Amino acid sequence: MAVTDGAHVESPRTATKRPNRLFKNMTAKLAAIPMIFTALVVFIGCTLWTIYHSFTKSKLLPAPDKWVGLDQYERLWSTRRWLVSIENLAIYGICSLVLSLVIGFVLAALLDRKIRGEGVFRTIFLYPFALSFVVTGLVWQWILNPQFGVQGVVQRWGWESFAFDPLNNPNIVIYGILIAGIWQGSGFIMVILLAGLRGIDEDIWKASRVEGIPVWKTYIFIVIPMMRPIFVTALVLIAAGIIKVYDLVVAQTSGGPGIASEVPAKYVIEKMFQAQNLGQGFAASTMMLLSVLVVLIPWAYLEFGGKSRD
Repeated sequence: MAVTDGAHVESPRTATKRPNRLFKNMTAKLAAIPMIFTALVVFIGCTLWTIYHSFTKSKLLPAPDKWVGLDQYERLWSTRRWLVSIENLAIYGICSLVLSLVIGFVLAALLDRKIRGEGVFRTIFLYPFALSFVVTGLVWQWILNPQFGVQGVVQRWGWESFAFDPLNNPNIVIYGILIAGIWQGSGFIMVILLAGLRGIDEDIWKASRVEGIPVWKTYIFIVIPMMRPIFVTALVLIAAGIIKVYDLVVAQTSGGPGIASEVPAKYVIEKMFQAQNLGQGFAASTMMLLSVLVVLIPWAYLEFGGKSRD
């Protein structure tokens, strides 16, 4: 440090060691430019464009000058097909959230006991997730077929009164789709929760055994609370898959019988590309966006709000 007339002046060597903040991590900032541009222009820009046109009477092409206010939303919520799709999404969503977490955690807890052949079982449970939803839907369409599926096999074994045909029963068709969704997604949730379980300190298990605490109490009162961030992440992933469920429905039932298995994503696709009613499709997609925000905002609060308070 050089001193001139009582003022402290930094030496050239010290000045070169203190880089300008603007140029700090410049490589990372340059690499993030395409993603930032995509988020601002494609995601946010197209979202705002969609919301704006949901208040217009757009048909085959966008018509920004045909402003109709909330007419599209009033028509949307007075349409029986949309109401049925919302009811189906609620049933599918609640059951999928609960069953995926329960089955995934049970499988993860069993594998965490370091059983013999763990790698084989983990591969078997995770394999359905590698299949596309279309393939999964077609497979379960065959399995649930009343002629050569489960019902046909059991009846040929001698139980001729046995009936299991959910895909052709409008009252329970959504549960037939749910079976396929649980079969495909539970393995992925198992892997996420298994990673969380493997992160639990082994000393906790040793201490619980020394204290004579049963294994199930250790899971419920100690392990599961410690895995809160893992469960939150799993919930967000499940919820994201629930809201955009489309392929399974199309592959298994195409929305039938009648409109019994309609879902919001299918309603949006049909209105935009088949009925050529962009305004109605934009209104439905905006309502789906609100449902995403209902999931995203609590997740962001749980993930970042608690950390800021801490």
